[in-house]
Amino acid sequence: MRDAEERITRLEEMVAHQLKTIEELSDQLAEQWKVVEQTRAKLDRLTERFLSLEEQAQDATPVTRPPHY
Repeated sequence: MRDAEERITRLEEMVAHQLKTIEELSDQLAEQWKVVEQTRAKLDRLTERFLSLEEQAQDATPVTRPPHY
């Protein structure tokens, strides 16, 4: 009977430790998700800016040969 109680106690300790680990991992995952979303938003803004600059560059005066050629 004593062995069964010790086994149950060890199992309860293991479950408690695993629950704590799962909570910590969940918190880290949530934090990483925030970082991913921020990075995605920043990439979207930079992409828009790049495309805008690219359009402006296409509208610029084309490079031509100088008149002395």
